[in-house]
Amino acid sequence: MLVNLHVKNLALIDESEVDFGPGLNILTGETGAGKSILMGSVNLALGGRYTADMLRNGADSGLVELTFSLDNEEIIRRLAGMDIRAEEGMVTLSRRLMEGRSICRINGETVSMGTLKEAAGLLIDIHGQHDSQTLLNRKNHLALLDLYAGDRIGPLKEAMASACSELRRIEREISETSLDDESRRRELSLAEFEVHEIEEAALTAGEDEELEDRYRRMTRSRRITEAASEAYQYTAEKAGANASDCLSRAIRAFQDIAEFDGQAAQLYSQLLDTDSLLNDFNRELSEYTKSFEFSDEEYRETEDRLNLINHLKSKYGRTIPAVLAYCAAKQQRIEALNDYEAFLNGLEEKRIHAEKKAAEAARQLSRLRQERAREFVREIREQMSELNFMDNRLEMRFTDTGHYSADGRDEAEFYLAVNPGEPLKPLASIASGGELSRIMLAVKTVLADREDTPTLIFDEIDAGISGITADRVGEKLALIAKNRQVICITHLPQIAAAADSHFLIEKNAESGSVRTQIRKLDEEGAVMELARILGGSKITDQIMGSAREMKELAARDR
Repeated sequence: MLVNLHVKNLALIDESEVDFGPGLNILTGETGAGKSILMGSVNLALGGRYTADMLRNGADSGLVELTFSLDNEEIIRRLAGMDIRAEEGMVTLSRRLMEGRSICRINGETVSMGTLKEAAGLLIDIHGQHDSQTLLNRKNHLALLDLYAGDRIGPLKEAMASACSELRRIEREISETSLDDESRRRELSLAEFEVHEIEEAALTAGEDEELEDRYRRMTRSRRITEAASEAYQYTAEKAGANASDCLSRAIRAFQDIAEFDGQAAQLYSQLLDTDSLLNDFNRELSEYTKSFEFSDEEYRETEDRLNLINHLKSKYGRTIPAVLAYCAAKQQRIEALNDYEAFLNGLEEKRIHAEKKAAEAARQLSRLRQERAREFVREIREQMSELNFMDNRLEMRFTDTGHYSADGRDEAEFYLAVNPGEPLKPLASIASGGELSRIMLAVKTVLADREDTPTLIFDEIDAGISGITADRVGEKLALIAKNRQVICITHLPQIAAAADSHFLIEKNAESGSVRTQIRKLDEEGAVMELARILGGSKITDQIMGSAREMKELAARDR
């Protein structure tokens, strides 16, 4: 949920910070106090459009920060997939606003605007009077239906996506392999040349590594053999004094006295052990030196073989297994090109089979959607009736897109009529801003147990309503707030009374300038604010009593 909002140097806001709580968070204030500025600030932090005139007069830069606490494992996993890690269960989205540009950050690290918007979409959902991201975009109607369909639709969508992917793969293969006779002959000739070139080389796995090791030894052999020969000269070479000769003399010198003295016998034994070790060393050194003996012809053969292998690797794959795999694929391609008509017929049979699977998956998916759509629309209509849409008629109409996609072939759109005798028309073309907000509230109420976005914001959801309808809107918001955090800006006391946390937005004149501030109200402060909304500038004891009663009734109904 959204736990903290920090705004600095935007419009009338010098600097303001607010800590939101769980459940229903209500924001109220006088007209012109800056409620729209606050919502605009949230939109900016989520990647909304920014212009320099949004900055406070005289300020070089502005800042908006939203800090969220996370406990939803699915959202944490999806953020991790974007390389965003919750730090102690918290994620902070921020946007620094400057003249003509802005900088987006998540947990202090600079990110692109696209990444900021994608992350924000997982954490918060804003619905306002002019919201065009959900109900106004008919592409979202099918997504809302699928969300309502719940777990039943998941396996069908997976099957549809798999079938569509296989169909697309086969169609791409047909497109890529459709050749005229001349092109087929050219490709066949090239494939045969490549296979011949690879097969003639008779590559074996690991051969390149062995050759590279041998080649390194050969190129370093001169230095190695010189060093080894010099060492052998000092330890065993017969000409002149060497370690072996000197050690033999020492053994002979100690041989006679070893019989008469115990310590001399120990030293003599050590000399014998040293002589044995030195002889072993000399034998191994001799063999090591011989291993570097090779002819110029061997050197050239090794170098030529390495050059050939590296040439093939540069053309056909980075490793010998990759080169051999390329050769095998080309051999299969040669077989197909030699009997091209049969190959194409085989692909067409596969395409027909894959299309049948896709058609069946799309049919099952569409059947379930139409079945669930009737229930979905019925529940939305019930909620709309409680929100003062007394004679509403709502349908979800399906059309066939004419092509397969991971979502099947369905396109769905809500059709609505809100007055008797009116024909049903696309929802987006007839609903007003206030009506859209209430319809979205009805949809959100139906989907309350299915959505996983932790924070919902409703702005101006009370436009054009009053009385009983306002009571019902407050009840719906409170119902949704049982499962997730809801933040709502309102002018109506019936809605404000339902608040779990109530915040007042107010405008104050200080030192010749005007500033907007936001503060959380305690229980008595919330009652006072309700009384202000009810009675305006003249707050009587009766109005205070009504405000207190509204608050108590709302708390009892939760």
